[in-house]
Amino acid sequence: MDNGLTQEEAAEALTQLAFYAGWPMTFSAMPVFKEVFGQRAG
Repeated sequence: MDNGLTQEEAAEALTQLAFYAGWPMTFSAMPVFKEVFGQRAG
């Protein structure tokens, strides 16, 4: 994010993670994703 990563780009990375690492890993990463972007927004 410090280098210009947008929320949309990070969401695309999560989609790729789902197919390569599995959906359970993606569902585990989603709360972290939301927390980090929530902290940066506020």
